[in-house]
Amino acid sequence: MAEDPESGIRLQKVLARAGVASRRAAEELIVDGRVSVDGRVVTELGTRVDPATSAIHVDGERVPTAPGIVVLALNKPRGMVTTMADEQGRPCVGDVVTDHGAGLFHVGRLDADTEGLLLLTNDGELGNRLTHPSHEVDKTYRATVEGAITKQAMAALLRGVDLEDGTIACDRARTIQRLPDRSLIEVTLHSGRNRIVRRMLEAVGHPVRDLVRTQFGPIRLGHQRPGDLREITGSELGSLYTAVGL
Repeated sequence: MAEDPESGIRLQKVLARAGVASRRAAEELIVDGRVSVDGRVVTELGTRVDPATSAIHVDGERVPTAPGIVVLALNKPRGMVTTMADEQGRPCVGDVVTDHGAGLFHVGRLDADTEGLLLLTNDGELGNRLTHPSHEVDKTYRATVEGAITKQAMAALLRGVDLEDGTIACDRARTIQRLPDRSLIEVTLHSGRNRIVRRMLEAVGHPVRDLVRTQFGPIRLGHQRPGDLREITGSELGSLYTAVGL
């Protein structure tokens, strides 16, 4: 018999559908007090919820249950513009997500010369939180820069660089390789300012040759090749929602 939509769906069934655990294992999670619904710990197996609106957490991590939510990770190639359509006919992000349904949008931007991890979703609240400065979601980049980068330049990135739109500092910065004519470094920051990594590195005297974003919040680029697209699901998706307080 179908569930009564007015009374909701049994919590253990929602958890099982979300891939958290089998129905029986989900019941054990509930009884053990490891599941909360809308901020309240639930231990009764008869509890019914609305998966479209309820905020469900297991061990403090969000379990996305709303139907139809899509989150994608694209390794944006160099030369592709971050738009869903391009009047000039250039390769764009919209070209690679046409089979994933309507309503998708890119979360922030990468300039055409920058490669790497770009998230797309149809969840407006998730997208807003990922880009809003108040949530301070980290983004990590690997940059090949001109010249042998100095300890002083790396320290300046951490201390703060004065730009025309204000001072900005990296949260973390490290040198991976230093050669006489170029260096490979990794920087992490939560600013969403336009071309911020390129502008910071130019300001400390080491213009960028190549730039790749390798991580956005808890989502890593991993072994995705340029142009590859994958869906974010399961615990990885839950960690993304948890990172922005959903």
